Amino acid sequence: MKILISPAKSLDFKSTLPTNTHTQPAFLNEAVQLNASLKTKSPAELQKLMHISEKLATLNWERNQQFTTPFTNDNARPAVFAFNGDVYSGLDAYSFSENALDIAQHNLRILSGLYGILKPLDLMQPYRLEMGTSFGLNGHKTLYAFWKDQLTTHLKNELLPSELVVNLASKEYASAIDFDALKTPVIHPVFKDFKNGKLKIISFFAKKARGLMARQLIESNAKTIDDVLMFAADGYSYNELETVDANQPVFVR
Repeated sequence: MKILISPAKSLDFKSTLPTNTHTQPAFLNEAVQLNASLKTKSPAELQKLMHISEKLATLNWERNQQFTTPFTNDNARPAVFAFNGDVYSGLDAYSFSENALDIAQHNLRILSGLYGILKPLDLMQPYRLEMGTSFGLNGHKTLYAFWKDQLTTHLKNELLPSELVVNLASKEYASAIDFDALKTPVIHPVFKDFKNGKLKIISFFAKKARGLMARQLIESNAKTIDDVLMFAADGYSYNELETVDANQPVFVR
């Protein structure tokens, strides 16, 4: 099983790491090229490009200038311990057992605007480049155009015949993969909460639920759709009545 999740805007490069083990990103050369282009942009240009505050633009200009290779434990951090958003709160990789971390390294993939696709222990340096940013390279006008063929081919080559893909990434990041081209079953779980008497997707809760599901699938070394449907955490459970498409199972709380 391959599990896809999104990155996070919030980063943590200070907490004590639970492991010294690390790997290198598959698309580090491409990240270097993208950063070289970003490095030419001023804080004001970054602010306009990314629709962020002046303070954030300055911070990310500094990150772009400080980006350097090779990546080591001294200047970079394993991705799963670097991202610090709602998905990663649910995932809680810091409390993984050694076995769970090994399974995560094999099964979990993090999509990224700068790094393309990351294994949990792949080193990364701090950055901000959302997949939906109107920014490209080598004649590509968008990151989707730059990454889609590369990421789809890479993921396809990693998959065993009929290996299940569970897409827990946001639409912004999942759109960087051509799922039809994978030629394998793909499941897109949906998480809904009752609000004002109606079932709705509430972004904050759905993000955390994606992390919780990823954690359960990793800890159980899940392999099948039945394993996915067994997900039960934080009050969520599979709801067959709300599920219209078997490839988009709905989990309700």
